[in-house]
Amino acid sequence: MRSICLYFQVHQPFRLRTYRFFNIGQDHHYYDDYQNRHIIRRVAEKSYLPANNLMLDLIREYGAAFKVSYSISGTALDQLQQHVPEVINSFRRLADTGQVEFLAETYAHSLSSLTNKDEFVRQVELHASKVEELFGKRPTTFRNTELIYSDKIGEMVAEMGFHTMLTEGAKHVLGWKSPNYMYCNNINPKLKVLLRNFRLSDDLTFRFSNQDWSEWPLTAEKFVKWLNNVEKKEEVVNLFLDYETIGEHQWKETGIFDFFRHLPEAVYSKSNFTFNTPEQLYHELQPVSAISVPHPISWADEERDLTAWLGNELQDEAFGKLYSYESRVRNCKNPEILKDWLYLQTSNHFYYMCTKWFSAGEVHKFFNPYGSPYEAFINYMNVLSDFMIRVDEGCKAEISVKTADEPAKPAKQEKKAKIQPEKIARQVKETKILPEKPVKDKTGKSKSSPEKVVKKVAKKVSTPAKVVKKGK
Repeated sequence: MRSICLYFQVHQPFRLRTYRFFNIGQDHHYYDDYQNRHIIRRVAEKSYLPANNLMLDLIREYGAAFKVSYSISGTALDQLQQHVPEVINSFRRLADTGQVEFLAETYAHSLSSLTNKDEFVRQVELHASKVEELFGKRPTTFRNTELIYSDKIGEMVAEMGFHTMLTEGAKHVLGWKSPNYMYCNNINPKLKVLLRNFRLSDDLTFRFSNQDWSEWPLTAEKFVKWLNNVEKKEEVVNLFLDYETIGEHQWKETGIFDFFRHLPEAVYSKSNFTFNTPEQLYHELQPVSAISVPHPISWADEERDLTAWLGNELQDEAFGKLYSYESRVRNCKNPEILKDWLYLQTSNHFYYMCTKWFSAGEVHKFFNPYGSPYEAFINYMNVLSDFMIRVDEGCKAEISVKTADEPAKPAKQEKKAKIQPEKIARQVKETKILPEKPVKDKTGKSKSSPEKVVKKVAKKVSTPAKVVKKGK
């Protein structure tokens, strides 16, 4: 028998308030409460609750023959607990069946694995503890943010005690190899690696409701025929999807609920596949070889790399500024600062700054709540500026408490200059905005490359604030 691993990602980022309504140095509430509450409730009603009920019905109907896995980010868990706790209860009912596996990831759905091992380990531990608290079992399988993986990241995951990790079956990594096997980490072979079958997964995620698609409409029976076309010796087909695919990205009217309702019956009546969780596959399958991934990959865009989140001047500037404060935040004890530190690391903040206009440009525009990547950058940097002020002041306050018994030393009062949102907005308005296509002169040379425009904006916005001294 061969296996299907059906895995869903559940992630809801906290949306930030816009800089027009944000007073740096005085207003420390960064989140758009109305939008966050509205979005999570809408997605819960359209997707999470009916999809969970569907999965529970399938488990009751098929018993141990049907299994499913989830990775729910800490930011999603926090919002679900706050705004729609009935979704948490429905996930608990799924957990109680024993047919569902919950995976570990970074708490904030962050990019910490790319820059700071200590922060990465802390977030994974925090998330694993949260999952255990809510669903009764500590995760043994790891899924990094957006399936980001490399040899070194896999090595860190193995050191944390996980035995299996999920990532993308990227063509430029696999070459002639198939994603439909169990592999292992190239540095530490004790870590087994499952690879996403992106073609079959994307048929459900992106093409399911596309009436211009040659295979539309897609039925469970047709999908099982494609499964049967997989080479007989290949052991597992990994279907890794956003959970919002069911009901939110693909509306109920598209037939997506009916597809998943009939999928188990079609699988068991017309194929030799069974449903398994990553933990089961760890015990049942042995690696056919190590997979070499010297440079990080992800499941995003055609490139399957990191350019959805990092690479342009805006993203790199914001990312560098944020993690430059890691050591200072680590020394803070203020729970509000620690919470904001987590939420500001969410990968979506950098995703909104993406300036791609080629293969994935429309996708990035669709999921971007800002009018442009520049607005996303300005907004985030304003929030980050206020956060940095709070961290510095918090550290000073904690130091002053520790040294309260020491004689006070006279010091000049200092006040940090604020970045004015209106001034920044004028600067960006006066700067050439990224054109849809590079503007060329008569010789064919680019007159305004995106990199130069981005660098110009980043330099203006991120110039360190001057210190204003009062008195002598």
